[in-house]
Amino acid sequence: MRASHHTLVTAQELLLALSDIPPFVAENYEVHEWRHASAVLAKDYPEEWSDIMAVLTDFRLKGSHIMVGGGNKSNVAMAIDSAFGMRGWIEKLFDTKILVDQAEIHSPTHKIDEYKNGVAVELEWNNKDPFFDRDLNNFRLLFDLRVVAVGVIITRTDELQGIFNVLGRGASYGMATTHMSKLLPKLEGGGGGGCPVLVFGITKKLYVESE
Repeated sequence: MRASHHTLVTAQELLLALSDIPPFVAENYEVHEWRHASAVLAKDYPEEWSDIMAVLTDFRLKGSHIMVGGGNKSNVAMAIDSAFGMRGWIEKLFDTKILVDQAEIHSPTHKIDEYKNGVAVELEWNNKDPFFDRDLNNFRLLFDLRVVAVGVIITRTDELQGIFNVLGRGASYGMATTHMSKLLPKLEGGGGGGCPVLVFGITKKLYVESE
């Protein structure tokens, strides 16, 4: 039985509830959802669902990408961006405004990392954790404006900290940066409002030391 739309769903429960999710994704990512996001995606946006599953299935967390630091965008983010771009996803900024007595008030939202046909994907690999608040608020606003139907966040699981420490990169991935345990309380607290949200956490099973 699918959990209520106010309940986060684990990967195991999700696999039982939704036969469309590939076993590889269920086994190699930590998966949570809000407001039946997986059902909305799989049934109403099958092409976008297929794209997301393909990107997640092909992705590997390379040791060489972890070792390279700094810059505006990490190698991990660039790899995922490229995979979505090859499938027709784009970075998207909506020009939003409010009209009050004929006076326009601009109400800007943030750029979405990957956008296609009403589905928004954000990658939070190693930003400051308030970026989760920004993403969820963005999903909420754009959902209310009927331009985003489902939001997806790809982040890292807490268990990766052990790998970072072994590689000598632990200080670059601190507790105040974006990882799963920082996201879930915000999601369960209703940060995304009415927008269905699906979350995937990259686990150590995807780590490839030699690359």
